[in-house]
Amino acid sequence: MSYISSNANRFYTAVESAYGQVSAITGMERIPAVKLTTKQQVETAERKDKTGSRTFTGLPPGARRRTAFGMKTYMTSWTDPLHKPSHGPLFQASLGGTPKTFAGGTAGSGSSGTTLVLAAPHGLTPGQAVTLGGEIRFVAAVTDTLRVQLNAPFSITPGAGAAIGPTVAYLPATELPSISIFDYWSPNSAVQRILCGAAVDKMEIHVNGDYHEFEFSGMAQDLIDSSSFSGDLGGLTAFPNEPVLASFDYSIVPGHMGQAWLGNTPDRFYTLTSANFLLNNALDLRAREFGSSLPRCIAPGRRSVTFDFELFGQDDDATKTLYQAARQQSPIEVMLQLGEQSQQLVGVFLKSVVPEVPEFDDSEQRLRWRFRNSRAQGTVDDEIVVAFG
Repeated sequence: MSYISSNANRFYTAVESAYGQVSAITGMERIPAVKLTTKQQVETAERKDKTGSRTFTGLPPGARRRTAFGMKTYMTSWTDPLHKPSHGPLFQASLGGTPKTFAGGTAGSGSSGTTLVLAAPHGLTPGQAVTLGGEIRFVAAVTDTLRVQLNAPFSITPGAGAAIGPTVAYLPATELPSISIFDYWSPNSAVQRILCGAAVDKMEIHVNGDYHEFEFSGMAQDLIDSSSFSGDLGGLTAFPNEPVLASFDYSIVPGHMGQAWLGNTPDRFYTLTSANFLLNNALDLRAREFGSSLPRCIAPGRRSVTFDFELFGQDDDATKTLYQAARQQSPIEVMLQLGEQSQQLVGVFLKSVVPEVPEFDDSEQRLRWRFRNSRAQGTVDDEIVVAFG
């Protein structure tokens, strides 16, 4: 009998209909994860009864269990607009809102700058996204049924008849859904696992690494496995078999491909060297209540969205405006586009970020500015939007 290869597994995710109730999946829910870590601990308390001996006599079964997880994935292509992106459940669990889909359309006449005119009623709402020629932009405002204002202009103004591509946008909401994460291994006789009731506490998006990367971490209600499965766990009567494998796109996106738009105008920056988005849900679970050894539901706290970035210092107006905004505690817009080809685009939009005064790093030949812990703000559930296109 040989060892089990650490590369011989496949991951799937799906949004649950109720907390802790394992979802049904198909081959379309497969995701290209790099690594999944899980840790389940049983709460223990010191026994203080006098047994007449120095020997530890054990603890009773049925203690509360705490399950934590972390998942790291690469950004990959979204090749089938008829199905939501494979990463969708993870972003929905992070942000909370129901995905908003734009099926695409055709540009009408009269588009200019940040004004996009569609040839037919668009049905778009603020926060959704549109794509054109390998670029993604967000709807800042809706003028009428045919016109929208974009957060930034396209590099090429769309002419009449230009194809406006489909998108799926993930926005924040007050409540967070739970997801099921499936971890299937080869051979089939190996231990298979399911995280049920998985809730995302932190989401990170890394920019300008080797590849564009997403990271998710949080807590789950339980970790179910095929080896010890029995009874009604996760709403299941039997441990589910892995679905029939569907076609799977392994293409990933280089981390240096994309665009950065910063400021109130905003301006496109070509000097960005690194960036990181961090969403923290301040998550808690109803896990300390009498009568249950497992958490009962998700209890998110105040959301925090921060943006760290670094760029080369220049003497142009756009760069100096960033410094002035930081000194004056004046909010700016932030939009980063990951990727440069249709079906390989992810956009992250923060409509109002108060930048911190940058640190100057003059240890190298060129001056770098480091902006840390710049926090996004909003009105109600609108600090951040993530869209695929």
